[in-house]
Amino acid sequence: MSITILFVLAPIGVIVAWWLSQQRLTAKPWLEVGVMGEVPDTGASSLPAATIGLGVFLAVVSSLFALFISAYFMRMQVADWAQMPAPYLLWFNTGVLILSSIALQYAQVAARRGRMDGVGDGLILGGLFAITFLVGQLFVWHQLNAAGYFLAANPANAFFYLLTGVHGLHLLGGLVALGRAANKVWRGGFDLNQVRLSVQLCAVYWHFLLALWLVLFTLLTPWVGDFADFCRQLLT
Repeated sequence: MSITILFVLAPIGVIVAWWLSQQRLTAKPWLEVGVMGEVPDTGASSLPAATIGLGVFLAVVSSLFALFISAYFMRMQVADWAQMPAPYLLWFNTGVLILSSIALQYAQVAARRGRMDGVGDGLILGGLFAITFLVGQLFVWHQLNAAGYFLAANPANAFFYLLTGVHGLHLLGGLVALGRAANKVWRGGFDLNQVRLSVQLCAVYWHFLLALWLVLFTLLTPWVGDFADFCRQLLT
């Protein structure tokens, strides 16, 4: 079971580890050799509180979903488990979320180059695609309810609504931060460094949510049972 969870969460862990490594959190300025009174040049930039806060938050969210996924795999081994079908609309929603992440990456690159018009376009497109994803998820819920797959009908149903719902709430919270970043650009008279930081944090958060959704989407497809069987064979 631990190997199964490792395979599922490996993409998210790689993204978080890579991003943290870029922040030079492992720098040890107290070990640098230099003249007394000089501030050693470690190559590490001053880390904003918002960057540290996002890193901690992503670690907490990763732990939360790791627990959810662990419970998911353990519960699906019980005899009353009935895998839900994956509506085709989930594929569309996945594509829309990918486009949203691409738009945020475009905004981040534009912010680095000082192109505020590109930043605004990227933030608007990213927000619209994210809203489209959330609306699409609501339509998926409506389709499943219309087909008789209610929340309390089966444990698999409950996990589907739980995982997609919690992920949607995190994306909804990201839209609040995205709106604040867009407001800094639209109102003018902004601090360019602050705009760059806000857009960077939004982009990192969006990429994280995309990686997380790809993991959840893989779990929620009908062939996840075959994948779980394969992982169990590795343990035997």
